[in-house]
Amino acid sequence: MDFTIRAVRPEEYEELGEITARAYLDDGHLTFGEDDDYLPVMKDVARRAVEAEVLVAVDGDGRLLGGVTFTAGGGEWADIAGPGEAEFRLLAVARAARGRGVGEALVRACVERARALDGCSRLVLSTQDRMAEAHRIYRRIGFTRLPERDWSPVPGLSPLLVLALEL
Repeated sequence: MDFTIRAVRPEEYEELGEITARAYLDDGHLTFGEDDDYLPVMKDVARRAVEAEVLVAVDGDGRLLGGVTFTAGGGEWADIAGPGEAEFRLLAVARAARGRGVGEALVRACVERARALDGCSRLVLSTQDRMAEAHRIYRRIGFTRLPERDWSPVPGLSPLLVLALEL
């Protein structure tokens, strides 16, 4: 592995926000494109870093390759995690860094953090059905579907699929 996973630094907030936004926009994962109400939330890494744990992958030259947001159930950034669960969101890898294992390393870092939490027995996430690359990572790590927990953040849109890893 030619990169390191660590906590995001304040001077990286803006760049990680752009990496995240570009990953979701360019891959067609924002329903309303540049006008999507979620886009400013994605870009606001400073807020995420205060309210949750934001991890980044950085190469040997200090270049950001991607990032993810991790939180325990009940945290400000927990959409679906309940008691005894942790959750990660906004997994994003810069296009130029794809195929190097960055996404999987970020997910595995979240697994490690969840395992280290007292009383945490499950790591959960929400995903869109068309996020095939991410789904391959999740399957490889051992996540399985929890279809009874699928949900939609905006009425009328396709539901997000819920996946879980028993710890």
